[in-house]
Amino acid sequence: MPIDLYYVPGSPPCRAVLLTARALNLNLNLKLVDLHHGEHLKPEYLKLNPQHTVPTLVDDGLALSESRAIITYLVNKYGKASGLYPEEARARALVDQRLYFDIGTLYQRFSEYFYPQVFAGAPADKEKAAKVEDALKILDVFLEGQKYVAGAGLTVADLSLIASVSTFEASDIDFKKFANVKRWYETVKTTAPGYQEANEKGLDAFKALVSSMKK
Repeated sequence: MPIDLYYVPGSPPCRAVLLTARALNLNLNLKLVDLHHGEHLKPEYLKLNPQHTVPTLVDDGLALSESRAIITYLVNKYGKASGLYPEEARARALVDQRLYFDIGTLYQRFSEYFYPQVFAGAPADKEKAAKVEDALKILDVFLEGQKYVAGAGLTVADLSLIASVSTFEASDIDFKKFANVKRWYETVKTTAPGYQEANEKGLDAFKALVSSMKK
């Protein structure tokens, strides 16, 4: 049976799933969700995902939302030998911590700062911008002396975080002034399988959306 992914190309969480699928050489049956026309609020979608968010994965009767749950599920089921989500307890705990840092700190703070500007025309909030900078400083510390965010090898933590951090390119937040973050960013861009197709195309679409809404 096909693995269905309900998604929006510009969404960072959706791009994290696409990156993981490419790293696992999985073919997903992509189903575009038209948020503008409320497809995510239709009964058939709410049955799959009561949160009415994207992405949503449907695999052999399992409907799963939350991108970080989706990417770990995909590795657990289809790519345990890939190393993307280590089975050893300490290594996995570190990957999990980075994933929780992404959703609970870095991406959350960025969302609270930037999305009100894009979608509600709100002015930039200096205090919220400072919180994003603080999260980037923490990420920079995590990367000190490490090639990847959770150690020597590429993991789903890198794929989730690169989807988040790359989105900063559409904002006024300069993450590249953090030396370790910049180095890691360039490393993942060149080593994550299918990076251009899985992330850059969606990022370009998001940048175009931001640009059009700022006119």
